[in-house]
Amino acid sequence: MRNLDITTLRALVAVADHGGVTRAAAILNLTQSAVSMQIKRLEDMLDLALFDRGHRRVSLTGPGEQLVRYARRMLALNDEAVARLTEDRYEGELRLGVPHDIVYPVVPRVLKQFNAAYPRINVHLRSSSTMKLHEEFARGEVDVILTTEGSLKPGGETLTEMALRWTGARGGVAWKRRPLRLAFCSACIFRPIVLRRLEEAGIDWEMAVLSEDDRAVEALVSADLAVGALLEDSIPPHQEAIEPGTALPDLGVQQINLYARPGGDALLDPLSDMLRQGFVAQPAPLSLRMA
Repeated sequence: MRNLDITTLRALVAVADHGGVTRAAAILNLTQSAVSMQIKRLEDMLDLALFDRGHRRVSLTGPGEQLVRYARRMLALNDEAVARLTEDRYEGELRLGVPHDIVYPVVPRVLKQFNAAYPRINVHLRSSSTMKLHEEFARGEVDVILTTEGSLKPGGETLTEMALRWTGARGGVAWKRRPLRLAFCSACIFRPIVLRRLEEAGIDWEMAVLSEDDRAVEALVSADLAVGALLEDSIPPHQEAIEPGTALPDLGVQQINLYARPGGDALLDPLSDMLRQGFVAQPAPLSLRMA
C-alpha cells in the first residue's frame, strides 16, 4: 500500500501555485533543496514524472495536473479536520488593517481561508489609509496591517511590489489639460509622490478636490474632471490606467508591506502566512519556472 504524504502534497501545491521551487520554499519556510526533494519523493513513489523538465520553462505533466487536483482536496480535508478537532484551543479576535485599494481580491480570500481553519476567531477588518494604519498600529489598536508605501519601515516585510499608475476616466482627456487637475484624498500616501514628480517634470497642476471621501475622488476622476493615481491592480472598472509614454511622468512602484505586532497572539503567524501567500502567489497552471 502506497500512502500519499500530506507534507509532500503541500510542497507540490505550493510549487504549482507560486510558480516554482524558489517561491514555494519561501512560503513553506523550507530550503529549495528540501522542496525539490519532496517533489522527487512523490515522483519516485508514484513512478511518474510530475513536471516536464525538457525546456527552460517547466510545465506540469498530465499526471502532475491530475495529482494537483487531488492534492488540493486532500489538503483542504486535512486542514478542516485539524481545525475542527482543535478549534476549542483558539478563541478570541484579531484586528487586521488594510488600505482600501488593496482589499480586493486577496483579503476576502484570506479571511475565508482563515475562518475555515480557525472558526472561533473573529477577524475585525479595518480599512483606512496607510498613514492612519501606521498610527493605529503604533498605538496597539490593530494587530496586523498591510500598507502601500515607497519603502519599508523597521519591523515590516515587503510582500510584493505594484506599479503606481496615473488613472482617468475611460477614454478621457483630463490628462491632456493644463494645468493638470488632480483628485486625491487628503490622507492619500500617493499624493506627495505625484506632486513631486509633477514638479520635477515642470507640469502645472491644480487640486480639483482634496477630500476625506474616497468615493468623491473616484467620482470626479470617473467623470473625466481630474486624474488620480492608483496601484495598477486596484483601478476600478469605470477608470483606466493612462498609458505610459504620455506627457505625464512615470510614478514608479510601491511596496505592499506587512507589519505584525511582535509577541502577540499565536494566531498572528498563520494569519500573516495566509496574507503572505495571497500576495506572493503567481498562479501558473501550465508553465512553471523551476529554480
